[in-house]
Amino acid sequence: MIDEATEFGARVARHLREEVVVWMTTVTPAGAPLPMPVWFVWDGAESVLMYSEPKARIRNIAANPNVTLNFGGDGGGGDIVVLSGDAAVDRDAPPANEVPDFLSKYDEHIARTGMTPESLARTYNVPVRIRLTRVRGH
Repeated sequence: MIDEATEFGARVARHLREEVVVWMTTVTPAGAPLPMPVWFVWDGAESVLMYSEPKARIRNIAANPNVTLNFGGDGGGGDIVVLSGDAAVDRDAPPANEVPDFLSKYDEHIARTGMTPESLARTYNVPVRIRLTRVRGH
């Protein structure tokens, strides 16, 4: 789905590998969009893994699994990347503190929040897998 041989595909992959936060938008059962910043790791292919508290985001995904992931762009209207996908709780995923790619990406950010990997995994204890279905932007 993400063709890294193209300039756009290479930028999408860079965002997925390097960005710390992506805005994930779910839809409430009443139909309102609900964007929230999330930490995530990309599998290098067609899915993203993030961890959530068992709150509104999970209720929204249960009601409607269609989500979007948006990066911030360059602040001037360029470098826009929007990914669409289907989200679901991934009961087979290990806790966040057992995912080496997640820990290496977020170790200093976890410490900055005053948490440990273990306390983060207890709080954000619902793994969500987003299967990417579409990418657009410029």
